[in-house]
Amino acid sequence: MAEFPSPRTALKRGAFVLRAPLAALAALACVALTGLAAAPAWADEPIELRIRDNRFHPEVLQVPPHTKVRILVINEGAEAEEFESYELNREKIIRGGGKATIFLPPLKPGEYAFFGEFHPETARGRIIVE
Repeated sequence: MAEFPSPRTALKRGAFVLRAPLAALAALACVALTGLAAAPAWADEPIELRIRDNRFHPEVLQVPPHTKVRILVINEGAEAEEFESYELNREKIIRGGGKATIFLPPLKPGEYAFFGEFHPETARGRIIVE
């Protein structure tokens, strides 16, 4: 048979049940007021990355930290190439003469490598976040 708590224990537990949601609500309000809950902004313009002669131009992209970024990849060659990055979890085939946009989430400061899957020995680059 199940035991029922005494009225005093039930009252204490009930007070805890009421206080926990109020404390969580107060914490959320503090975060919202300090601006920590604001969504990261997009960078103003997409960053252009061109594929020419089985290479990425420029090979190094500078990206601001904690900002969503769009990379516009323009393949100037006749052959398809694939933008791939294990560190960024991104993979996109760009046909010859085509374009593709790669969306990146807000990144922490550091370096992130990318390469061309079809020409990995020459099509290499990195994104520096600082």
